[in-house]
Amino acid sequence: MSTVQQPDLSDRPARLTVGVVGAGRVGPALAASLQLAGHRPVAVSGVSDASRRRAEAMLPGIPLVAPAEVLQRADLVLLTVPDDALPGLVAGLAETGAVRPGQLLVHTSGRYGARVLDPALRAGALPLALHPAMTFTGTPVDVQRLAGCSFGVTAPEELRLAAEALVIEMGGEPEWILEENRPLYHAALALGANHLVTLVAQSMELLRTAGVEAPDRMLGPLLGAALDNALRSGDAALTGPVARGDAGTVAAHVTELRRHAPQAVDGYLAMARATADRALAQGLLKPELAEDLLGVLAGGTNGTHGTEGNTR
Repeated sequence: MSTVQQPDLSDRPARLTVGVVGAGRVGPALAASLQLAGHRPVAVSGVSDASRRRAEAMLPGIPLVAPAEVLQRADLVLLTVPDDALPGLVAGLAETGAVRPGQLLVHTSGRYGARVLDPALRAGALPLALHPAMTFTGTPVDVQRLAGCSFGVTAPEELRLAAEALVIEMGGEPEWILEENRPLYHAALALGANHLVTLVAQSMELLRTAGVEAPDRMLGPLLGAALDNALRSGDAALTGPVARGDAGTVAAHVTELRRHAPQAVDGYLAMARATADRALAQGLLKPELAEDLLGVLAGGTNGTHGTEGNTR
């Protein structure tokens, strides 16, 4: 259930025509969720064959047109292009006169706040930055995942109610982020979500190399419990050989990684150092065990404390 108080119906935006510029994984899902709330998608732009197929699957029957025509047709335009492409897109649309006064222009970049839309604001548009803190697959399941999803919202104060209403109508919960904090906010999400995918993929590859037939089934319960514990308890949830100070076990890990997956060594060492620092700060890693462990993490392989252990 949403923890944000629902605005009165009078505060909700009127039923809007919706356009999408950039039919990647995000735009069609957001447009589909707005359609469920009673808004009407009218136009989509996409460049690649994959984006066009995705738009047709998620928004069947909605015409594929050029970006300028999307803006011509829609009251609410979702700009769902890669972060680095957004400033140029906004500037180009404003310079060519595609932006209409009173038009709601929404981008979904985590990196940028509302100021990236200043060229459109000067042309009379109403700027909103609504970033869903969710990973997208480009399939209809994304619409379901928006239920309860937090959105990082940055907008002028006078558009606060409109921004909150749109997020709630998409099933999400608005979380206000100051303009100057957007890059840090986005870095935090990337650190937690994007890097998690890399870590899990590496872990599955190593388990396959070790002879595990179903690494996904093995990791599912373990990672689910670890995530739940971390969200509940933070650093107090740290376990494993680094937090215990088992330098010998960590040295064995490094040796095996160098033998079987040398590309994973740097990442393992970096994460182990970060884990050791946090475990020391929390009093979980005993200082007398830290010296040998930090020696291993500095590049050595000879730990004198600890034995081969499990993931307790």
